[in-house]
Amino acid sequence: MTRRFSVAERRARLVARHHLGTPAGSVEQIAAGLVALHATDPASVHLSAAARLREPDTAERALYEDRTLLRMLGMRRTVFVVPAGLAPVVQAACADDIAARQRKLLLQHLTTAGLDEDLDAWLADVEEGAFAALAARGTGYAAEIADGEPRLRTRIVVSRGKPYESNGYITNRVLFLLAARGRIVRGRPRGSWLSTQYEWATAESWLGGIPAMPAGQARAELARRWLSAFGPAPVEDLKWWTGWTVGQVRKALAEIGPAEVDLDGVPGIALADDLEPVPEPEPAARLLPALDPTPMGWAERDWYLGPHREALFDRSGNIGPTIWWGGRVVGGWVQRADGEIACRLLEDVGAHAEAAIRAEAERLREWLGPMRVIPKFRTPLERELAS
Repeated sequence: MTRRFSVAERRARLVARHHLGTPAGSVEQIAAGLVALHATDPASVHLSAAARLREPDTAERALYEDRTLLRMLGMRRTVFVVPAGLAPVVQAACADDIAARQRKLLLQHLTTAGLDEDLDAWLADVEEGAFAALAARGTGYAAEIADGEPRLRTRIVVSRGKPYESNGYITNRVLFLLAARGRIVRGRPRGSWLSTQYEWATAESWLGGIPAMPAGQARAELARRWLSAFGPAPVEDLKWWTGWTVGQVRKALAEIGPAEVDLDGVPGIALADDLEPVPEPEPAARLLPALDPTPMGWAERDWYLGPHREALFDRSGNIGPTIWWGGRVVGGWVQRADGEIACRLLEDVGAHAEAAIRAEAERLREWLGPMRVIPKFRTPLERELAS
């Protein structure tokens, strides 16, 4: 008989496994429980961790001192922060394919540079030159690496003839390729944890390298971890989250052999040994940041988002700051210029929940102190609350 999961059961799992009820003991525990922390907006990593810890804290120690977490390119050509031990899996399952596609794209752009060269060989030589320049320095920002490999300042034209035509150096594109191949990694940011400018280091010097593994084995492992954290769920959600092709998804699932389940009339999958009910947790208030990995973990979101999509997402599908209660989204929040955490509930949650949400907002305000966080992607409710 097919196992049926109700919405209430899925929410209970979400609360327990995403640390939205009982706080986590460490940032590493949070990252492992969520598979990866969304890092397109650098603030998201630290706010996602702070919301789930007993005492709010950043992920800086784990990222830059203990180096138990690593910022790297991963699923859907997006930057994530992953447990260092998972880096080989993400590299082989996602980043290697992305690197190959992006290199072909850069070769197309190089045709605009006016080089009388074999472009493939020339680019390979520039990549090696950039890597050698970084290795000689130990660490360095993009401009410093370009000082050691001047060809990084070759100019290209992108989208020639289009209204959005642009031109610039290939520096960041080459460093992106080296990072996508797992040869270099992003280190400390310039300034605070809100900065988007990172120092680079070789993967070998930073964490001893990223070991290679077979792509098929890596995809099966990543699918298993996603199902453990986000399952049960439709297969389409796994495909969306990973950015894989249909064929890659099918092969990964064939390796792990998930159980077919019923999600209130919608076909889904779950790990075969993960079908037992979980206790319903006590509801707790959490203020999650823009691009938090929990709401960005599924493509089909109605079961925890309800009718609030239009207010909380931008046109590109990026979610803004959200208020959670009992495993579902009930509102949104923003940090105003004076530091106040302004909240708006989008449904009636009762006096007890409202008090818990106010307390959580005050906890966040006190922790942020003088720091001011503006989401990289603005959403309708966030803009409205900020004004």
